[in-house]
Amino acid sequence: MKSAMDKVKLARDPKRPHLGDFIRHVCSDFVELHGDRLVNDDRGLIGGFATIGRHKVLVLGHHKGETVEENVEANFGMANPDGYRKAMRLARLAEKFHNPIVTFVDTPGAYPGREAEERGQAEAIAKSLEFFALLKTPIVVVITGEGGSGGALAIAVGDRVLMMENAVYSVISPEGCAGILWRDGAQAAAAAEALKITAPDLKRLGAIDEIVKEPAGGAQTDRVAACAAVKKAVVAALDALVAVDLDELLERRYDRLRAMGNFHPEAPAGGQ
Repeated sequence: MKSAMDKVKLARDPKRPHLGDFIRHVCSDFVELHGDRLVNDDRGLIGGFATIGRHKVLVLGHHKGETVEENVEANFGMANPDGYRKAMRLARLAEKFHNPIVTFVDTPGAYPGREAEERGQAEAIAKSLEFFALLKTPIVVVITGEGGSGGALAIAVGDRVLMMENAVYSVISPEGCAGILWRDGAQAAAAAEALKITAPDLKRLGAIDEIVKEPAGGAQTDRVAACAAVKKAVVAALDALVAVDLDELLERRYDRLRAMGNFHPEAPAGGQ
């Protein structure tokens, strides 16, 4: 059985499917749209319209890149405020044209550089959380690799949250947590266990809705098969959500967000 730290390593595997793989194998007719209309076109977060199954959708996702040059250009998937503002700009178009949104989450976190902070990184993430919570169109979220802190959560507010089997989703990295709690990065494995960042833990806690199975050995062993499993789960989620009345959908989303973090003393250890 894989430990939490084993799954962290798998989630970070550079051979794991990246956004480009999901665009190629899950989507068709993808047309990328660029820029936040304020500063620039952040390559750490990419968006565009596409078809998934029978659904015309807006696709948003963190882009880590597959080559060293792409890694550097995309800040290894760590978006700037411009990226989150671009995501909101495109999401407004999806709402206008009644298109559902599918987001692919895979980032160590938002970019913490000086320029990002000067341009309002925290404000952009906070605004994105509010924006997606109120958006009048169905939203499916897929956590595919690292779901790191606010950088992930900014595009992870949705009506249905799917998580790949070996992905992780956490408020902080295990190394960061170990450094804060024990002042010892060598305690990262213990922190990973304590944080409850794996898909089974998060499903049990109610933070995600569905775990997408991966090929034996992890998604990096067969990217095409992994993408096929994601596509099947996304299409099923979209089929269910588009059938729901919009007012009811928004009410359910509100209730879902309000229930996050509820503590029930009578629940068994490890439960919600």
